[in-house]
Amino acid sequence: MEIYIRKMNAISAALSMILFVAHMIWGGLELAGMTAGGNAVFTGLTHLLLTAVCLHMALSVVLTARTVRALAKSKKPYFRENRLFWIRRISGLALMLFIMVHALIFMGDGSSGTYRLNMFGAVQLASQILMVLSLLIHLCCNITPLRISFGIEDRKKMRVDIILVLSIILFLAGLAMVVYFLRWRVI
Repeated sequence: MEIYIRKMNAISAALSMILFVAHMIWGGLELAGMTAGGNAVFTGLTHLLLTAVCLHMALSVVLTARTVRALAKSKKPYFRENRLFWIRRISGLALMLFIMVHALIFMGDGSSGTYRLNMFGAVQLASQILMVLSLLIHLCCNITPLRISFGIEDRKKMRVDIILVLSIILFLAGLAMVVYFLRWRVI
């Protein structure tokens, strides 16, 4: 049973990564004012992303609970030796909180025919930059286990390329949020 939970978790994580990239690109274009907001396709992809992320979170919580129970039974939890394990969990927890804040910030109102987002001030900008940083930490810590779960050979160059591409996309997503913040202040 555990192997199936781990495989489903890996699949939901990979699907989340793919949908996150699409969400960041499309959302970045919207925030920069290059595309119109409230698109039905984008909304559908966002709901699919949220479903994949919630599945990944639920499965991760189950797997973490099992691991913590095993650590407690061993009477020697080796916290220092398992710091990467805890960094993954803490960055995932931070990400869960920041995703909720992100959803609250970017749920706009389209009832008037024009899609308008909620207020976007310095606090909202800071929370979104922290979300991007949490996501970067979470991805960097988890790319190797994800690669292993899919049976992909260890190629340091490929891992570096993946992290570089994700870092650039995350940087651009953060930049789009800054542009949006500046546009919000000017308009």
